[in-house]
Amino acid sequence: MPSSNFWSVYQHGFARVAACTGHTVIADPPANAEAVLRQARRCAEEGVAVAVFPELGLCGYSIEDLLLQDALLDDVETALREVVTGSADLLPVLVVGAPLRHRNRLYNCAVIVHRGRILGVVPKSYPPNYREFYERRQIGDGADEHGGSIRVGGTSVPFGVDLLFAADDVPGLVLHAEICEDMWVPVPPSAEAALAGATVLVNLSGSPITVGRAEDRKLLCRSASSRCLAAYVYAAAGLGESTTDLSWDGQAMIYENGALLAETERFPLDDERAVADVDLDLLRQERMRMGTFDDNRRTHKARTDDFRTVSFELDPPSTDLGLRRRLERFPFVPADAERLAQDCFEAYNIQVEGLQQRLAAIGGPKVVIGVSGGLDSTHALIVAARAMDRAGRPRGDILAWTLPGFATSDHTKGNAHKLMNSLGVTAAELDITPTARLMLQEMGHPFASGEPVYDVTFENVQAGLRTDYLFRLANHRGGIVLGTGDLSELALGWSTYGVGDQMSHYNVNSGVPKTLMQHLIRWVISSGQFDAETGRTLAAILDTEISPELVPGEEMQSTESRIGPYALHDFTLFHVLRYGFRPSKIAFLAWHAWHDPKSGAWPPNFPEGERVAYDLPEIRRWLEVFCRRFFAFAQFKRSAMPNGPKVSAGGSLSPRGDWRAPSDSSAEAWLRDLERVEV
Repeated sequence: MPSSNFWSVYQHGFARVAACTGHTVIADPPANAEAVLRQARRCAEEGVAVAVFPELGLCGYSIEDLLLQDALLDDVETALREVVTGSADLLPVLVVGAPLRHRNRLYNCAVIVHRGRILGVVPKSYPPNYREFYERRQIGDGADEHGGSIRVGGTSVPFGVDLLFAADDVPGLVLHAEICEDMWVPVPPSAEAALAGATVLVNLSGSPITVGRAEDRKLLCRSASSRCLAAYVYAAAGLGESTTDLSWDGQAMIYENGALLAETERFPLDDERAVADVDLDLLRQERMRMGTFDDNRRTHKARTDDFRTVSFELDPPSTDLGLRRRLERFPFVPADAERLAQDCFEAYNIQVEGLQQRLAAIGGPKVVIGVSGGLDSTHALIVAARAMDRAGRPRGDILAWTLPGFATSDHTKGNAHKLMNSLGVTAAELDITPTARLMLQEMGHPFASGEPVYDVTFENVQAGLRTDYLFRLANHRGGIVLGTGDLSELALGWSTYGVGDQMSHYNVNSGVPKTLMQHLIRWVISSGQFDAETGRTLAAILDTEISPELVPGEEMQSTESRIGPYALHDFTLFHVLRYGFRPSKIAFLAWHAWHDPKSGAWPPNFPEGERVAYDLPEIRRWLEVFCRRFFAFAQFKRSAMPNGPKVSAGGSLSPRGDWRAPSDSSAEAWLRDLERVEV
């Protein structure tokens, strides 16, 4: 491992990779070797660990029968020696394409070079011979090459399709190379290599361009990275290849677990490279969690156990190289407008369908809900309204109460009434303050004697009474209580347990994080789910600060000032729940996502005034709050949470679903790791 530096990507489970393309000089290996080294030197300056070049890049892919000319092949070997020698002082592992003679055939090869030596040579498994391709005329089939060696530049090195290249000092960095057509067959070599342990799959491609082929390549690369839980690094030939009958676009791209990390402009006039930091921790976590991945390995162990591993020392830099990957500030909320609209459509309908099915399964009771005028209860109410519409039932079967307490504002109560009225639900108001005063008096609480004591008991008396009333009203009116608490509140334990907002008969919001809620409501408005009057009220509710409204005073009680910004908590929750990342890594990611409000994309229509920044001390502060609450405090509330649908691929906290944990756990392991964060 590199020496410790919190700001180094290599300290946090990343490896920087590059897919390189450029101007090939047909049948001129020395010129192409210099082009490879030119890009390799630039990659080294950027801290790249692995740089991948196009198929047959040392001579050109499109030279047909010139491949069988000894003068050219001699030049290729000379050029390869130049690349090997030139790599001696360079960081990256170079994966270059070359035709090499072996026994009685010529093979289309990926040559893996690092710091002045060849680590191994991988032949193309499936040279194509259809449509515009005629490779088998010159090239041997390498699919059955296992366990062998090849002599290159006077040295014998491993040769075969069964080679993995593992960096001893970068945990999880294990390479496998395949070549162009190998990706297009039903069971590509990379699939077996991934099962055998490869995390970074590279493809050296010639691949002439025809209309539509670029999208086909992207589909295959994305699919391979997703199925194999791996990174897929693809580099295709570009300018300089022969246009006698074909053309070339130099497409280069990097995918990770189905996500596009980087790509180049196509049809470039000069050197181009896609560079991205691959998250090796993420890939390892995905493979551990998806047990069927290793089950599949055992099914194919007869072949995967035969892979050979060639080890090397990368010696990566420990300096601050920045972070070369797109990060969502809001992992639950994509910044892409089209993707966000699709997510909101699906999330809303998941909730609606979940409630509709539950009501149908238990005899079609009425729905009892408390409406505060805040985001969560607002969204639960419009979910219930649409569920009634879908079931062909009147919205009057929704019995909605606003239950004002000691600190309820006229603004939120007014919005609650406007929303209930515009939706046409059965609306009512029940003031809980007389009952709350009586309870506080019976308990001997100082507030009952006129003292301004607003402690947790004072707050929970109100929260508990609201839920108690709703349950009794549900008994009285033949209904079920619809919960409104969200995923973020469940994570932090920000709810009153039992007879409180933690409990309900069914909770449609339990899978929805706080940071997604506002976008769901915006989508409901923009997609015209309800009439214009309802839309105006929803917009007004969106402009209201998040508050429990339990403590009287001139200033509104702010939830986020007490427990921290939901933006940071949801960022942490996603990476803990989905990937099991360490707090120190989450802090590193959060800083890169949040330190500059002008860099990176924000979700569509996100208010300009709320585009804030967080520095590392603040990130660390709220990370500690999250770790203490999530791991050491809140689980007992989650262990008894009501039913509700999982919504986000980021995960849910149901003990019957995504998250099973003891209620009496310690947070010490996470707090110790958090000490690595340098502030």
